[in-house]
Amino acid sequence: MPTTAAPPAAVPRSRIAAATFIGTAIEFYDFYIYGTAAALVLGHLFFPTFSALAGTLAAFATFGVGFVARPVGAVVFGHFGDRIGRKTMLIVSLLTMGTGTVAIGLLPTYETIGIGAPVLLVLCRFLQGFGLGGEWGGAVLLATEYAPENRRGLWSSFPQVGPAVGFVVAGTAFLVLGGTLSDAAFESWGWRVPFLASALLLVVGFYVRMKIAETPVFEKAMREHEKSKAPIVEVIKRQPRTLVLSTCSFILAHTLFYTITTFSLSYGTEVLDLDKNMLIVCSMIAAAVMGVATPVFAVLSDRVGRRRVCLGAAGLAVVWAFPLFGLINTGHPLLIGIGMSVGMIAFAALFAPMGAFLPELFATRYRYTGSSVAYNASSIVGGGLSPILATQMIASTGSSLPISAYLVLIALICAVCVWFMRETHTADMTGEPVDSRP
Repeated sequence: MPTTAAPPAAVPRSRIAAATFIGTAIEFYDFYIYGTAAALVLGHLFFPTFSALAGTLAAFATFGVGFVARPVGAVVFGHFGDRIGRKTMLIVSLLTMGTGTVAIGLLPTYETIGIGAPVLLVLCRFLQGFGLGGEWGGAVLLATEYAPENRRGLWSSFPQVGPAVGFVVAGTAFLVLGGTLSDAAFESWGWRVPFLASALLLVVGFYVRMKIAETPVFEKAMREHEKSKAPIVEVIKRQPRTLVLSTCSFILAHTLFYTITTFSLSYGTEVLDLDKNMLIVCSMIAAAVMGVATPVFAVLSDRVGRRRVCLGAAGLAVVWAFPLFGLINTGHPLLIGIGMSVGMIAFAALFAPMGAFLPELFATRYRYTGSSVAYNASSIVGGGLSPILATQMIASTGSSLPISAYLVLIALICAVCVWFMRETHTADMTGEPVDSRP
């Protein structure tokens, strides 16, 4: 008989929810403030010898460094998370991410130290990405491995809502600063405040995570099975097909999110000459809509299956790819908000089930590594390259149509990959998964 994964009495449900939610909210706040800063000021401050377009591309390139670092962090944190435990690695990832974020807030600019400034910026961004590489996988594992078998989707939505809150808080910080400071003051020191404020959030997250215990599923697996000596090698050897399909299927989520929240901010201010505060508000509303929609789609995936909800998300992305930029191009705040919000609903419909889907696909002894690598490797294309490609497409064609076509292509790739993945919502997480669709 399979052992239930319900949490023991010593670990209240509220504590598990708080530990997974607060940590992801803080870490994604850290990650998002960089994306916003890259779209607004980092190009001018760290690459002043470039043209406006080249500076933006360079800033987005440093933004992309974080995505390259994420799979590296996923392998490292996954290795120790699968051998030592989920809790320890979640604490270390939080501290790593926080250190990189606060350091960015203290960096001198190009005007002060020349070429050393962008070099240090890249190093700090790599540290951010490295820490985040271990965050998401550990947080969703903590939630799903504690969850009752028929409610893993719901429980996995605790950390999945964190990114929405992190984005709204990050947007609020820039909105307040942009509304109260002159442009000169914002470029001089105001942009640093959100990065330095991360130190306070870090203390809160550290305290909450110190109060949780290791998951019962992991402890059971360690009692009954030998620890994996090299989790990443075992993932590649035992479940290569699952790793490839799950990675490619998740590219759409990152592409949607960062195209809507990061590229659109740069596109709207530099190409359409729209007010940056208005665009930040629109993106915050869209992120809030995503946060509300996430648990809804997560619960739906518990009822009808992960694959059906993910396929529906890919379909919505195909349908909405062209209306999204059509509405943004109007310049009307209401229409922009609608365009972004529906796009983020498509994102939520894919992102929400994946919180349980990815952990369910991999065996317990290398689950942290497998789910983290799939999630973070997909971010290289979806989050790191997509804003750069979109910026280049606009520069080359002067039209948003190629960007919409690109979104359609990524959505179709997602649909094909999900179609060939096995359904897992009724699977026993203590069992041995098979690397094929039944």
